[in-house]
Amino acid sequence: MRNKKTKKMVLFSMLLAIEVVLSFTPLGFLRIGFLSITMLHIPVIVCAMALGKRYGAALGFVMGFCSFYNATFSPTITSFCFTPFFSMGGVQGSWTSLLIAFIPRIALGYGSGWIYEKLTVKHEAIAPVASGLSGALINTVGVLGGIWIFFKEPYEAVLGNTIVALLMTTVGVNSIAEIIVGVIVAMAVHAVLKHKTL
Repeated sequence: MRNKKTKKMVLFSMLLAIEVVLSFTPLGFLRIGFLSITMLHIPVIVCAMALGKRYGAALGFVMGFCSFYNATFSPTITSFCFTPFFSMGGVQGSWTSLLIAFIPRIALGYGSGWIYEKLTVKHEAIAPVASGLSGALINTVGVLGGIWIFFKEPYEAVLGNTIVALLMTTVGVNSIAEIIVGVIVAMAVHAVLKHKTL
């Protein structure tokens, strides 16, 4: 029992380290032409599938903290959406920025793990696809939905475009690419988990 718990903690620590490296280096983004595909959700989905929804939620929290940290100390023009400690052109982040930074990422880890856990019992073939798909969607919809609810007007003002237009162009294309990457990785992880147990 102790050995099993130790293995889980070692794997969680490795995935946490990978998440931090991806969050603070260019490795976290796969750039193909005009696409900039984030890889930050991948370790969280892997963690949720391999270790369960609670570990997934914990690593999702780490992902959210890294987002908050970067928005605070290496800000971009939209960083007010992820930290209350940044303002630009009269636009100030608030406590709701923390909701956007943390809640979708925690939900990503918990949700993808829960779906994988439930579907593996009776629908093993679709479990990894559903887990990877749901993880990427929870993150994307959660973040963009939070921005829509709390910062729609300042977000559009800063970027000079409507959120709907952004969703239909670059953000929409990037999100589809991130979902595809998430599903591919989830399927690969599932193939490994079928032959190994922690």
